[in-house]
Amino acid sequence: MPQTTLRLNLQLGIYKVIDPLVKVLIKLGLTPNAVTTIGLLLNVAVAGIFILGAEEGNRGDLSYVGWAGALVLFAGLFDMLDGQVARLGKMSSKFGALYDSVLDRYSELIMFLGICYYLVAHHYFLSSIFAFIALIGSMMVSYVRARAEGLGIECKGGLMQRPERVITIGLFAILCGVSSSYIGGDYKLYIPGIPFHVFETITIFTVPIVVLAVLSNITAFKRLYDAKKTMDANENK
Repeated sequence: MPQTTLRLNLQLGIYKVIDPLVKVLIKLGLTPNAVTTIGLLLNVAVAGIFILGAEEGNRGDLSYVGWAGALVLFAGLFDMLDGQVARLGKMSSKFGALYDSVLDRYSELIMFLGICYYLVAHHYFLSSIFAFIALIGSMMVSYVRARAEGLGIECKGGLMQRPERVITIGLFAILCGVSSSYIGGDYKLYIPGIPFHVFETITIFTVPIVVLAVLSNITAFKRLYDAKKTMDANENK
């Protein structure tokens, strides 16, 4: 299980870094549910930046994408903080776990709402379709796991779990915004003999969304397949 081991080691490393902040939050009296709520509000702000970029910015101004990406990563930090606050503060509860899962889904839906709004407003219609497909995949990855675990089957793993989705969108959004400062937001690359451009600055943000759309749906079906294998094995015992 190399992927699982690597992910676990990375997670433990991140916990060592954020634990001092977690202890500060606990001393301030913040509950895990309060931290989860802050994460949701930050994702509302992410959507707000994308919508503001759609309404106030022009097609070549990708600074909004960059700032939104930075906030995506900051909001994603709260996904880890709430769990650690619950563990270190001994405030874990079944409702807290449910609340966290529900607000995570809302956070992701709201974030993708902002992305789709931005892409449609600036006439990146194909990219907006892939963003919507990525949203479907993201929701189904979580749903398959929840439904399988409701049937008593552990269903984890895959290439595009929530942390990977957050990091992918956040990092490439930042890279897109920063790149636009150097090459221009409406830079296009043409190859002689081809009547259309093969690259433009926004591609730095939209191509990873296409990859996310494909891999998240593959992850959902992989989880479904793994759950079926486990069910079949249990029935044959």
